[in-house]
Amino acid sequence: MNIGELAEQTADATGLSKVKLKRVIDIVLGAIVEATAAGQEITLPNFGKFKIKTVPAHTGRNPATGEPIDIPETKKLAYVQNKTVKDRLNPAS
Repeated sequence: MNIGELAEQTADATGLSKVKLKRVIDIVLGAIVEATAAGQEITLPNFGKFKIKTVPAHTGRNPATGEPIDIPETKKLAYVQNKTVKDRLNPAS
């Protein structure tokens, strides 16, 4: 699903225009990125949390030559699902 399809599905459920919903989705995602970049954790009830995870510096290998390379510390946006999402994705058998 892409942003257009998400906006279309949401438009059908809300009665709002797809154009407005695409803009709202862009604003919400931008706000999540800005807040987490500032060190905040975003909690969305019945969905999960977005937070920054630090990947420590480590040594890797150049796949072409096999030579070791130093990989610097990096940060990535991590999503942690809550119980509602986990249960929906993994229904009891």
